[in-house]
Amino acid sequence: MDTLIAWVSRAIPFGTIIMYGALGEILTQKSGNLNLGVPGIMYLGGFAGFASAYLYENTAANPNTVFCIVLALCCAFAASVIGGMIYSFLTITLRANQNVTGLALTTFGMGVANFFGVYILDGRTATQTMIYKAFQTRVPVLSGLGIPGQLLFGYGFMVYAAIALAIVLHIFLNRTRSGLNLRAVGENPATADAAGINVTRYKYLATCIGAGISGLGGLYYVLDYNQGIWATTGQIEALGWLAVALVIFTTWKPLSAIWGSYLFGVLYWLYQFLPALLGFSVPGYVTDLIQMVPYVVTIAVLIITSLRKKREDQPPASLGLAYFREER
Repeated sequence: MDTLIAWVSRAIPFGTIIMYGALGEILTQKSGNLNLGVPGIMYLGGFAGFASAYLYENTAANPNTVFCIVLALCCAFAASVIGGMIYSFLTITLRANQNVTGLALTTFGMGVANFFGVYILDGRTATQTMIYKAFQTRVPVLSGLGIPGQLLFGYGFMVYAAIALAIVLHIFLNRTRSGLNLRAVGENPATADAAGINVTRYKYLATCIGAGISGLGGLYYVLDYNQGIWATTGQIEALGWLAVALVIFTTWKPLSAIWGSYLFGVLYWLYQFLPALLGFSVPGYVTDLIQMVPYVVTIAVLIITSLRKKREDQPPASLGLAYFREER
């Protein structure tokens, strides 16, 4: 039982990182833009939030916890939006290839974040004291109610913010005029343009805001999941690609990203807890194969949804395609 609790407790924070990346990419792809720069954007968001909190905490005479949290969130979001603006300018205005631009953005974000992250920490401790403890603060009282409290309320505030964000995004895309206009842009930008919808504006806003949301996943990884330590192991990149895979797995539905991200977390950590559950050790090559399970499941879902051909499970019709207004 303890192993199962530890497994779930590890999977939920891990899945939350992926959820932020996936929610941002869902919003982006609903506009017809395929941004494969999610890993790089998560790096930018994680570094900007980490650096701002680190510098504030170590330079202010009496650092304020609430201000430090807000500062980290705002800086992470702003840096990620800048990454989204770079991608938008290249793919929407200059009509560059979206796949190549996204991959270049991933490389750029990783390089910039790791270079400056290591530079800031040169010769100094990497651990935040006040900020990461603030991000890891559990729900008072409720988190102490035994096993249910530990499993449901034993996490930092960004876990619950991610769930709320998924619900808000679902309502926006399905119940608001702006959300329906955005979906129309992603399905058929020429028709949306003819109906008076500003295609360029919607694509820019969706891509930049989506990038900002994805960047919060990088912030959560550094300041909560990784306990305020800047990571140079490349795991943020792996989580970014899992976020892209989760978008396909959830068939572009924000609410499905909630349970899908936690399922990815459970499957990812299967290699660590499976031996304890089975009662015997697992060879190293089997462990490597088990870590492939989330991607294998995504491929299986993609095949199944393609065979069923249900319209609501398909990607936006213009996904990955540049819009040329003069060809309308």
